Amino acid sequence: MKSNIAIGTLTLALAACTTGTRPAVGAAPARLAAVGLERVIGQDAGGLTRLFGQPDQEVREGTARKLQFASGICVLDAYLYPKGGQAPRVTWLDARQPDGRAIDRASCVAALTRRDGGR
Repeated sequence: MKSNIAIGTLTLALAACTTGTRPAVGAAPARLAAVGLERVIGQDAGGLTRLFGQPDQEVREGTARKLQFASGICVLDAYLYPKGGQAPRVTWLDARQPDGRAIDRASCVAALTRRDGGR
C-alpha cells in the first residue's frame, strides 16, 4: 500500500514539472534551419571529401555512414543514408565546438570549408 502511495506521489510531482503545453495533434515537428547547409545536405561521401578534405572519423552501421570532420573551431558529424539503390547521401548534420558546446551548423560548415587541411 505504501509503495502505491509513493508511486502516486512521485507521478504527481513529475507531472507538476511539465509546462502544460503540448503541440497540436497533427502539428509538424520542429525543424532546424537549413540555411547555409545547401552545399552539404544531399551530398555523397565523395562530395563531402571534396568540400572538407578527408574525414577525421568514419563510422559504418549497416548501410548508413557517419563522417566526422573537425577543426579548432568545430566538429561536424554528417549522417549519410541510402535511398532506393543510390549511394548514401547526407540527410542530417550535427555540429558542436571541440569542447562540446553548441555551435550553429551552418557556421561550422563555413569554418570547415576554410580549414585548408589544418586542424
